[in-house]
Amino acid sequence: MSRDKEKPSLFERISELLQDKPETREEIVEMLRDAQERNIIDSDALTMAEGALQVRELTARDVMIPRTSMDVIHVDDALADSIAKAVDTRHSRFPVVGEDRDDVIGILLAKDLLNYFLNPERFELRKMLRTAVFVPESKPLNVLLREFRVNRNHMAVVVDEYGVVAGLITIEDVLEQIVGDIADEHDYEHDELNIVVEAHGRTRVKASTPIEDFNVHFGTRIENAGFETVGGMVTHEFGRVPKRNETIAVGELQFTIARADSRKILTLTIHRAGTKAS
Repeated sequence: MSRDKEKPSLFERISELLQDKPETREEIVEMLRDAQERNIIDSDALTMAEGALQVRELTARDVMIPRTSMDVIHVDDALADSIAKAVDTRHSRFPVVGEDRDDVIGILLAKDLLNYFLNPERFELRKMLRTAVFVPESKPLNVLLREFRVNRNHMAVVVDEYGVVAGLITIEDVLEQIVGDIADEHDYEHDELNIVVEAHGRTRVKASTPIEDFNVHFGTRIENAGFETVGGMVTHEFGRVPKRNETIAVGELQFTIARADSRKILTLTIHRAGTKAS
C-alpha cells in the first residue's frame, strides 16, 4: 500500500479540523465533538482532548487530596506500625511528618521499607527519605505536570499562601484529569469481592455493591428507593457525583469516596461513627 493511502494520524486529523482557527476553548470542544459524531476521532480521543484542555484551567487545589485525608507516616512511630500502614493503604509513597502534618520532613517510598527486612538492626527510616517537593495551591495543573515529568517526581505537598500544608497531589491525580480514572494492579476494583474488611475499623466497598448485600454485611436497613447500589445511594445523598476523598455520614456510617471519576463513584471506604479510621 502506498504512503498516499495511509490513514492520517490522530494529530493530523485534529490539525485539519482546527484549520478554521477557533478562537475559544468552547469552539475547540464543539469542533472535536462534531468530529467524534462524524467518526473522524473516537470517543477516547475526544475524552483525552477535552481533558487536556480542562487541565489548563485547573490548579493543584482543585484535585489535591485534602490534608485531613492524607495518609502519612510519623517519623517516630514504631516501624512495625509504618509497615502495617503501607500494607493496609497500598500506597507507593508516603509523606513522612515530624510533630504534625505541617512538619513534612520527606517522602518515603514503600519499596524502601524492604531494606528493613534485609538488615533490621541497621535500618534507619530517616536515611530512606527522599526530598519532599512543595507547590502552592494555585499551581496550574499543566505546569505541574510538566515539572513532574522534567524532575521525575511523582508526588508533591500542596501548601497555602501561609506555607501551611493544604493537601497532597500525585502525577496520577493530574493524569486522571486527562485520561480518566487510572487503575493499577493493586486497585481494589479488580478484586472479586465487593466488600473487604481492612484494618483500623475500616471497610472498603465497591460502589457497584447491591444495597441488599450492603445491608446484610453492615446490619443496616437502607431502602433502595430510586437506586440499587451503594454508589447510587451515596450519589443520591450528595445530590451530585462526589469527588475523591469527600465524606458524608449516613446514619451511623461514615462514607469516604476512595475512587471516582467525573461520572460515577468507583469505591468507598466506610467506618462506623465513634471509631477512628486511620
